[in-house]
Amino acid sequence: MAGVGTGGTGNGAQAGGTGRVRRVSGPLVEISGLPDVSMLEVVALGPDRISAETIAVNGSDAVLQAYEYTGGLKAGDAAEGTGHQLSALLGPHLLGQVFDGLLRPLSSAPLWLSADRQDAAEDRQLLDRPWKFEPQATVGDTVSPGQVLGTVADAGSVPFRVTVPPGVEGELTWLGNGPLRPLERAAVVGGTDVSLAQRWPVHLPRPVSSRLSDAVPMHTGQRVLDLMFPLPRGAAAAVPGGFGTGKTLLLQQIAKWSDADVIVYVGCGERGNEMADVLDGLGSLEDPRTGGALLDRTVIIANTSNMPMMAREASINTGVTVAEFFRDMGYHAVVIADSTSRWAEALREFANRNGDLPAEEGYPASLASELAAFYERASLAITLGGGTASVTVIGAVSPPGGDMSEPVTTGTQRFVRSLWQLDRELAYSRHYPAVSWRGSFSRDADALGRWHAANGDPEWASRRARAGLILAEADRLAALAEIIGTNSLPGHERVVLLGGRLLRDGVLVQNALSANDGYCSAAKGAALLQAVQDTVDACQELVARGVPPATVDSFDFSPLLRLRESAGPADADGVAERAADFLAGLKELR
Repeated sequence: MAGVGTGGTGNGAQAGGTGRVRRVSGPLVEISGLPDVSMLEVVALGPDRISAETIAVNGSDAVLQAYEYTGGLKAGDAAEGTGHQLSALLGPHLLGQVFDGLLRPLSSAPLWLSADRQDAAEDRQLLDRPWKFEPQATVGDTVSPGQVLGTVADAGSVPFRVTVPPGVEGELTWLGNGPLRPLERAAVVGGTDVSLAQRWPVHLPRPVSSRLSDAVPMHTGQRVLDLMFPLPRGAAAAVPGGFGTGKTLLLQQIAKWSDADVIVYVGCGERGNEMADVLDGLGSLEDPRTGGALLDRTVIIANTSNMPMMAREASINTGVTVAEFFRDMGYHAVVIADSTSRWAEALREFANRNGDLPAEEGYPASLASELAAFYERASLAITLGGGTASVTVIGAVSPPGGDMSEPVTTGTQRFVRSLWQLDRELAYSRHYPAVSWRGSFSRDADALGRWHAANGDPEWASRRARAGLILAEADRLAALAEIIGTNSLPGHERVVLLGGRLLRDGVLVQNALSANDGYCSAAKGAALLQAVQDTVDACQELVARGVPPATVDSFDFSPLLRLRESAGPADADGVAERAADFLAGLKELR
C-alpha cells in the first residue's frame, strides 16, 4: 500500500516469517514468534493486514503501534513482517490532492474508512495514470543525487522536477520520454532504475548538502506577524491558543497568502468541518502566480478526530517528508500542522496503554524529544542538487482551557524561533488575528532587521522596536487610567494611549474576509506602521505647543484607521499619499 514501503529506501531488513498476535489493547498490539523483527519495521496484522509499527523488540516478541482501527483483530491472528519502515509514496500525484495520515488518497476511499483499504491504498487509478515526462538531462552524462533529470508539467501549478534520488549516482545510460506511470522506469543511473515516484521512510529526514543559518523572511501576508513577530524561511513557529481564539483561521490565512512555493496542510485530530473549510478556501482562491486554483500547489493531509488515533503520529511525519521532497526539487515549502496538541494526546494515550511511567500531566517522558524531532526538520538548506530551498514548520497548539503553562505549550517554546500566542481577551473583543504582543516573540527579529536594511528598508527594525514600546507603554497606562482616570494623565501620556489604540485598530487588526485587507504586502504594512507613528509624533507636537489633549482625542482619526481597508493589498504608495493628506489636516488642529 502507499503508506507502507514495499521498495525503495527501507531499514535494510528482509521480510521473513510470520508471528502471532498475543494481545490487543486499542492501537497497542503485542506479537510473538516473529523472527528478525526490527525497530520501526512495519508489520501487517490479521486478515485485513492492518499496518502497525514496531516500537519495542525482545527477541522474536515485539510491541507495535497500529495505525489503523484494530476492531476485529484478535489473539492468534497472523503478524507478518514487511522488512521496511513506514514509507510515503512521493510523486507527481501529490499536489492538489487530499490524503490520510498514511498518505493514501482519500478521493478513492469509501465514506467510512476501514482497515481493509490496503488493496485500494495502492490506488490503481493513481498508479496507472500516465504523466507527461519531459527529459532535461543527456544520456551519457555523469549525474549525482539531486540533479534534475526532467520535469512533469501536468502535476500541478508547480513544475514537478524528477531528480536523482539520494544514494544514486553514476552514468545516465537511459532516459525516458513521453507518458510514464509513476512507478515505471524513467531513467537508469549507474545501473539503478529511477522512476517518477519514490518511496521514503517518514521518520528519516531527507539529506541535504548543508544547512544555512541565513535569515531571510517568510512573508505571511499577516501584518502582526510580518511586522512584529517575523519568521525566517526554514525556521519553526508555534501558534498556541485556547478554543475560539482563531488558530485555524490564522493558519488558513497563512496557507492562502504566504510566499511559499508549496503548502503542506496537516489536519491532525481536528474536526472534519475545519478541513472542509480549508479545501473550500484553497479551491476557490486564485493563485496570483499562475491564475489557477491555489489548491494546485497544496498537499492536504487529513487525519481528523474520527480517524485512527495513532495515524496522527504518522501524519505529522508524513507532512514533513512531503515538504522535504519538494524542498529537494529546489522549492520553498511550508508545513502547517493543526494541531500538535492532538498528536501529543495520541502519544499520551498510547504511552498509558503501554504502561510507560507518566511525566507531567500524564504525557510520556519522551514528549520533549518528540517535539524536538518534529520541529528540527525545519531547515534552510543547500540541496543535493545545489539549490537553496527550505522547509518552514508552523504548528498549532491547543492548550486545554487556554492554560499556556501546560507541557505541550511550554515544551514547544523551547524548539521554535517564533511564538504567535493568541489571546482570549483580544479574540472576544473581536480583534483578529488575536496575536498577543505581550506573550509572543521572535528570536530572529534582529537578524531579519539586518536583512531588511540590506534590501531597501533600513528603518524596519526601528519601526518595529518603537511599535513594541508604544504598545507596552499603552498597556501600562491603560491599567493606571482605570484607577485614576484618563483625564488625570499628562498630555503626552494620553497621546501614548491614543497611539496604542491607533496601532491596534489601524495596523494589527486585519480582516480576513476583505479583498483589500485579507492579504497585506510588506511594503503596505510598513507604510501603515509609519503612518501611525508619524501621527503619534504629530499629536505629541500638538500637545507640546499647548493644544488640549481632549481636543486631540476628539479629532476624527477614522481616515487613518480606514487606510488598511481603502488601499489595495499592495498599494503602499496609496497609503503614503492618503496618510500625508491626513497628517496635513491634523497639524492644522488648534
